[in-house]
Amino acid sequence: MSEGLGPEGGHSQPSPTITVQDLSDRPAHTPLDRIPPAHTLLDGNTPVEQVSGVVEETSPSSTSSFELVDMEPAPPLYQPVQPHWFYCRRVDSKDMWLPFSREDSERLEHALSTAGEEEVVVAVEGERYDVRVRERQRYAVYWEQGPSEVRRCTWFYKGDKDTRYMPYPEEFSTNLEEAYMIAVTLDEWKRKLDFPSGETVILHNPKLIMQYQPITLQDEWVSSPSEQTRPRTVKRGVDNITTEIPDGEPETIDHLVFMVHGIGPACDIRFRSIIQCVNDFRSASLSLLGSHYRRGQEEGRVGRVEFLPVNWHSALHGDATGVDEDIQRITLPSISRLRHFTNDTLLDLFFYNSPTYCQTIVDTVASEVNKLHSLFKHRHPEFTGAVSVVGHSLGSLILFDLLTNQKTGSGEADRDEGRNRDPCPLTCDALEQALCRMGLQEHLATLQSVDLDLDSLAMCDETDLTELGIPLGPRKKILSFIRKRHFLQEGRQGTVLLAPGLQALPDPSEDSPSPTVSFGNQSSEASARRQQFLRAQSITSAVDYEYFDVGIGQTNGGIAKGQVSINYPQLAFHPQTFFAFGSPIGMFLTVRGLKRIDPNYTFPTCKNFYNIYHPFDPVAYRIEPMIVSESDLEPMLIPHHKGRKRMHLELKESLTRMSTDLKNNVLGSFRTAWQSLVRMPVAALPPVEDGETTAERSLQETESVHEEVESPGSAEDKGRQVKVGMLNGGRRIDYVLQEAPIESFNEYLFAIQSHLCYWESEDTALLLLKEIYDKLGVAFEQPQQ
Repeated sequence: MSEGLGPEGGHSQPSPTITVQDLSDRPAHTPLDRIPPAHTLLDGNTPVEQVSGVVEETSPSSTSSFELVDMEPAPPLYQPVQPHWFYCRRVDSKDMWLPFSREDSERLEHALSTAGEEEVVVAVEGERYDVRVRERQRYAVYWEQGPSEVRRCTWFYKGDKDTRYMPYPEEFSTNLEEAYMIAVTLDEWKRKLDFPSGETVILHNPKLIMQYQPITLQDEWVSSPSEQTRPRTVKRGVDNITTEIPDGEPETIDHLVFMVHGIGPACDIRFRSIIQCVNDFRSASLSLLGSHYRRGQEEGRVGRVEFLPVNWHSALHGDATGVDEDIQRITLPSISRLRHFTNDTLLDLFFYNSPTYCQTIVDTVASEVNKLHSLFKHRHPEFTGAVSVVGHSLGSLILFDLLTNQKTGSGEADRDEGRNRDPCPLTCDALEQALCRMGLQEHLATLQSVDLDLDSLAMCDETDLTELGIPLGPRKKILSFIRKRHFLQEGRQGTVLLAPGLQALPDPSEDSPSPTVSFGNQSSEASARRQQFLRAQSITSAVDYEYFDVGIGQTNGGIAKGQVSINYPQLAFHPQTFFAFGSPIGMFLTVRGLKRIDPNYTFPTCKNFYNIYHPFDPVAYRIEPMIVSESDLEPMLIPHHKGRKRMHLELKESLTRMSTDLKNNVLGSFRTAWQSLVRMPVAALPPVEDGETTAERSLQETESVHEEVESPGSAEDKGRQVKVGMLNGGRRIDYVLQEAPIESFNEYLFAIQSHLCYWESEDTALLLLKEIYDKLGVAFEQPQQ
């Protein structure tokens, strides 16, 4: 097939030449290139009255190259083809055409028919993408992604080696539809359509239409004439092809979740981006809502949960910081692929422990979250639900540090203040304001006693502050503030540090233009200023760590001990719940010197915290032993989304109990193991008590069912009430997934995969949905198997 007809081709095709031939004398398997020239050539503009002649059916050269069809002729009644809209996605260097949902396709078709000549923009796929109908391009709303082609599709083709039908370009489909209309109207088939580009399409009957590629485009090594002319199957309309049209998403959004990735640009074992992984997690949640909250959907109480990715890796490793260039100069040339992987992924852990790059990371995460939140509120002004955050791996540690340094406040005014505050609050106009933001307001009187203002303070050095009696800790913080503010004023000129190509959005509550997404990069001048600022900052900033006895702004936690001395930005909202996937938070807190978390400590603005991990995850660490250190407390087992435990875990526990009880009663132990194996799955969960979540009740039921097969020590611990502090409102914090049967054979073999499994884990997604909808008063339903 020529370039103009391929999936990537959107070029206009001239009207085909309709050739009417008598092929009755042609042998059944005569190749297409040996058919004698046509006696009558009619172009696409020939009146229908001049089209005449009936020819014998042309036998295709290979019966295996097309599908068996019903040869019974259809009644000669023409019905216009129903179009369906597709979009193109690049996968493994190949173009893949995927259909929009029927709801989105109908909206696009309606917009095309009513827009006239003006451009119209239609929001699709849960309003995460905008389609410019006239331009035929699809743009991402919440993240950086190149535009993709959109097509109004009516005709499709598939070759022998193709796994799915591909749509023809719109102009080519129009030509096919015109020829099809003539054939149906006159009830005259066996028509041959020759296109100037060399393609040939033969309309044998309404259900058998084949396309032959030009000989010049065939592979040179193919010598058989039958192989040279092997046809493609052509289908009319999306209803006649095998393709999965996705279901439309509910318009009502009940909850918003921001998901922050960990180290490196890839998030799973298939090296996919955070955008692709979040898309899979969103799809899994939609499927679980349909199976576990069907009654709520039928009653109109359940809509959907929106998940949005937060990308910070590109801001750190982009040209702005110059860190990749600096690292490359000192990287050894040997084992280049492994060293490149290390530089692009593992070094993120070291960057986060550097004040310079830690500031860049937290600024990027906070500004990106606030920008996405503002844009989401603008596009969904009716949204009144809560917001939660999810962090994977290092992303969970970033969120943990951000949440421990949030300022408490009351009402919407505090959230507005956080929304409008610079994520890197260095642009202060008064000395008192600057000291308050640094938490050093107690030193205001000392500085004012020698007539120091903000400008004169900027000219002080460490010796001057020492002479004033400023302690070491506050002195280092003031010097860091002065140094960063200096480069901020000269380099940034007030702009917020964002990922490349993203711009700050105005507050939709103010009288300002509507927020928009910039698909290109910022101006070269602004980019140069930002590069100058970041490069200068990385050269001049010293590595200074401060160790706090108590949390920042807290008096009872000690949770911020050992955190890097930077200015932590404020989020524009108060998260309802913080979910950590495969998190190293426990390890980092221990390395920072924090041996125990105060049971009374809670995040200033977030009251719920779940630490979710796979049992074989090499990066994950527990949190509860740092709160309840005197008790050997087992983590909460997350139920399988289909109910109860996995069978291999039940068998393993039963055999363990059997081997223990053999010493006393062989027969009794056999009876216990048999009963545990044949016990029926637990039905739908009972009503929850006040203040108790369905997630907690579900896990407690699972735990109680299998309490009898636990070891005596752990059963005793679980039998009494164990308080695990207020970090999750007094409820359990550590939740462990059940390993799959194949993973239990060799835990080392699946270690890396275990750290990346959360994006596709239905059990993890269901736990999030339970926590979210429990607070909305919607009951969880366990489907019957």
